[in-house]
Amino acid sequence: MKQTHLGPLQDGGRVGIIGGGPGGVATAIAIKQGARALGREARVVIMEGKQFAGEQHHNQCAGVLSPPIADLIERDLKIPFPHALSRSTITGYILHGARREIILDGETEPSVALRRVQFDAYMLNAARECGVEVLPARVTAFEFHADRVVIYTENTPREVEVVVGAFGMDEGSGVLFENAVGYRPPLALNSVVTKYHPGEEGMIAFGNRIHAFLPTSPRIEFGAITPKGNHLTINIAGDSVDADLMSAFLAMPQVRCSLPNFENAGRFDANDLRFFKGRFPRGLAHNFFGDRFVMVGDAAGLVRAFKGKGVTSAIQTGIRAAQVILRDGISSRAFQNYYRANSDIIDDLPYGRVMRQLTITASRFGLMDIVLRAAERDSHLRHALFDAVSAHRPYRDVVREGLTVNATRAMMRAIFSGN
Repeated sequence: MKQTHLGPLQDGGRVGIIGGGPGGVATAIAIKQGARALGREARVVIMEGKQFAGEQHHNQCAGVLSPPIADLIERDLKIPFPHALSRSTITGYILHGARREIILDGETEPSVALRRVQFDAYMLNAARECGVEVLPARVTAFEFHADRVVIYTENTPREVEVVVGAFGMDEGSGVLFENAVGYRPPLALNSVVTKYHPGEEGMIAFGNRIHAFLPTSPRIEFGAITPKGNHLTINIAGDSVDADLMSAFLAMPQVRCSLPNFENAGRFDANDLRFFKGRFPRGLAHNFFGDRFVMVGDAAGLVRAFKGKGVTSAIQTGIRAAQVILRDGISSRAFQNYYRANSDIIDDLPYGRVMRQLTITASRFGLMDIVLRAAERDSHLRHALFDAVSAHRPYRDVVREGLTVNATRAMMRAIFSGN
C-alpha cells in the first residue's frame, strides 16, 4: 500500500536503505523494532553491493570502536555487542611530535580494535535476523514522486515511501542523490591505509596503545599505527595524501622507530604494505534531507570533525533518523527534527575546525613539541590531548580544558624554559 502523505511511517510502510554499513543497519533495525513497539509493521530493505562475508571487501576505516558504542548497540538496538571480534583492547595513545612524545592514558572504558569487514558482516546478519531484507545489488537510479520513491538497482526495482542514504563516502551513490534531489557530499580528507605483520614478538613489543603522529609535512595532517591482534594498521590523512606520501611517512624516523622489526615486512604475510585509499568527511553535506529522503553518518557529514569516530556517529544518527521517520514523518519539515536531534554533533563542528587548524599550525611550525612538553606538567592539558586524539569528548570541552589558566601557564613555561 502506497503512503501518499508525508506523516509518520504507516503500518506496512516501505523503507529503502542505501548501504549496509553500521549506519544503514542501525536505521533498519531501529525502524523494524520501533514500528513493532507501536503496533505497526515496516518493510525495510537494505541495498548493498559490497560483499562483507568472506572478507572480500577491504574497509579503509582504522576499525577502532570507542565508548559508548557497546551501549548503543545493546541498549538501543537490543543486539549483543560482538566482543568476540575484538583483535585488541586499546588502553591509550602515544602522541608523537617531531622530536618528543607523550603517553596519554584515559580514565574511561578502553576502546576495541577489530576488522571492520567482520563487524559489518555481523551487523548485517543481525539486521536479517530482525526481519530486514538485504538485497545484494548496487543502486543505479532514483525517481522521486509525490507518493513514492522508485529505486532502480542492478536486478530489480523497488518502490518505497522513504529512502535513507547510508552509503558513507561512496561517490557513485552520492552522484545519484545529487542528480535526483540536489544533494552535495561533504568536504572530505583523503586517507591511505596499509597493514604490517611484525610477528608475535613484535606485537607484544608494540603494546596496546595507538601511536598518533602529527608530522611537520605540509600534506600529512596526521598518521596513526593501531594494533589489531596479529598486525598493525597504519594510516595517514590529508587533503592530498597518496602512495608516495605513505612511503615517506613510513620512512620518518619517529614512525620507523615505532614499527617493530620493520625490515621483516612481508615475512609473516605476503600482503604487507599494500596500500588502500579512502576518504572521510570534515563538514556537513548540503541538502542531506528532504521530502522522502534522509542521509545518516558519513553521507550526511554527521561525524566528529577531524578525528572521526564514524561508526559511533553512524549508529547514533541512524537511530535518530528511524525515530523521526516513525514519530514525525518523512517530509523535509519532519526531518528538521532530525537536524535538531543531531545538534550535539553539528554544534561541535566549528570547534573541531578550530582544533584542526590549531593542530596543523602547531605541527607545521614545529610547536607540537612545546605543547607535549607543557602537557607533561599540566594534567588539564594532558586530558585535553587525550580527548582530542580519542574523540571521547566533544571538541568544545577539549578546547575549554586546554585553555585553563594552569594549562596556559604550563604552555608559557614550556615556551620560555626551552626544556
